[in-house]
Amino acid sequence: MKPYKKRSVSGRIVVVLGSRLEDRGLRLIEVTSRALCEKEIHELIITDEVNAKPGGGVDRVAYLGFMEVQVGGVVYVGDKVVLNNRCVGVILGFDETHMPNHMNIVIGAKELKSGVELKINVEDPILMMSEA
Repeated sequence: MKPYKKRSVSGRIVVVLGSRLEDRGLRLIEVTSRALCEKEIHELIITDEVNAKPGGGVDRVAYLGFMEVQVGGVVYVGDKVVLNNRCVGVILGFDETHMPNHMNIVIGAKELKSGVELKINVEDPILMMSEA
């Protein structure tokens, strides 16, 4: 169930990554939302797999980096991910492989590009917001 209104989650990039994999084997959890708390660190992963959805799998990935949450809230599948005032994609789901250390937030994008390829930097601002 998506909310009528919610505040955006914001943070900063703390690690920039540059790797890609064709056979990652991520398993997206069934739920479509996750609470992100202030000071948590989470990994951001890009995919161009258009059929990826909660409960499904993802293989083709490019690693964007890790973010530290500065303003917590709840993120949903379908929320836009804005990095340096540019939309890089939408949240497709969440993978808990590394929990409780961190969660993987999987972002759908038209182009499979890593953080290095997108030329992002440590401390760049990131925002996760609903379309409404």
